[in-house]
Amino acid sequence: MSTSFGILGLLLGLVLLFVFILKTKIHVFLALIISASIIGLTNGVAPGEVVEHIQVGFGTTLGNIGIIIGFGVMMGQIFEMSGAAERMAKTFTKMLGKGREEIAMALTGFIVSIPIFCDSGFVVLSPLAKAISRKIKKSVISLGIALALGLVITHSLVPPTPGPVGVAAIFGVGIGSILLWGLILAVPMTAAGMVYGSWVGKKIYQLPGDKEGEWIRPQFQQPDYGNLDMDDNKTLPSFFMSILPILVPIVLILVNTTMTAYADINELENFVHPMIEFLGAPVIAVAIGLLIAIFGLAKGFTREVTLENMEEGIKSAGIIILVTGGGGALGRIIGESGLGEEIALWLAGIGIPGILVPFAIASMVRLIQGSGTVAMLTAASITAPMVDSLGVDPVFAALAACVGSLVFSYFNDSYFWVVNRTLGIKDVKEQIRVWSVTTTIAWAVGFVCLLVLNGIFG
Repeated sequence: MSTSFGILGLLLGLVLLFVFILKTKIHVFLALIISASIIGLTNGVAPGEVVEHIQVGFGTTLGNIGIIIGFGVMMGQIFEMSGAAERMAKTFTKMLGKGREEIAMALTGFIVSIPIFCDSGFVVLSPLAKAISRKIKKSVISLGIALALGLVITHSLVPPTPGPVGVAAIFGVGIGSILLWGLILAVPMTAAGMVYGSWVGKKIYQLPGDKEGEWIRPQFQQPDYGNLDMDDNKTLPSFFMSILPILVPIVLILVNTTMTAYADINELENFVHPMIEFLGAPVIAVAIGLLIAIFGLAKGFTREVTLENMEEGIKSAGIIILVTGGGGALGRIIGESGLGEEIALWLAGIGIPGILVPFAIASMVRLIQGSGTVAMLTAASITAPMVDSLGVDPVFAALAACVGSLVFSYFNDSYFWVVNRTLGIKDVKEQIRVWSVTTTIAWAVGFVCLLVLNGIFG
């Protein structure tokens, strides 16, 4: 089947996806599956294989983050019922000063996402953003955007997350160089997205309700910082106990990631490394964090109350898990059709400036199939063999692939659904304003900064 016909099939599937979601009563999950089927069939994928790829894409996506989402929302419920989230909200706000809540969120995400996938990091940390929003009446949208940005940008640019490590290996450059320049680029990218997030948070002024999954949209008001100083006599867990369920999984995953990336496995394989690998697996690490929350934060509550609260969290996670899996199915179909690779090869052959090649390929693949990690690794694989002839420093070529992978997160990106659904954003236009535009701003600012760095140091 010709590439041009395949592109038409891709466009048809994406147009129908938007029409279903925007103009019909078809639920977004069903719309994702229909769109994936159309794209697969019009690109020569056998009908039986289309079904198989949908199932594999759905299962693989949820296999990576589904259990973590479940554990995370249960942990979030315990944070809420025990007052741990309120304690963290007070402590972080006091540490950084009033009016800097978004900075606190971004810094938290910035650090956490270096060892942890941004999807699970957002689920674990979002109760903190909700608690601050509820207490001081600042829009959860601006706080959530800051948190999500901090998570996704370091996840995309800073080793030892898998994407940047893989890109560095393909280009044959040192992980330390990618880490250093990635951190430098991440700062202005995060700052630009936070400025936009603060603005859109006033336009979409939303606060968490008293019940899990409830959202209210009152008339906009300035933050009331006095609320964080109220109820000082209220019994709350200590800051250490409140942060421990989050800190322990982070440390376990960080140790596992670092040991796997840098250590001589042969020296550790008898006992130490297998145990680190087990305890540091995100599912196990977050499960340990949940156990710490149950026995450390919920010890003042009865068994019935604790279980009831955790089950309430599981109910709220259902739609997030379902739609996230649908996005994974769509991305799998597009990737398996081979269309993304064909378009990327065409783009590499039209003679654009060297630094633009990995950036443009990563951007194109990201738009087509949704996964930032796949986008940057695809761009690196295509570009690395020609990097000398392109006349670009391999380090900056690698960073260009990483930055390009951030463009316009939308329906085929699982993180798009995790962020929007967790923040209670259901309207499609608002979902695009909240997250798609935010990532595109970070993408554009990152590329401009990369061009400057490449011009000076490249």
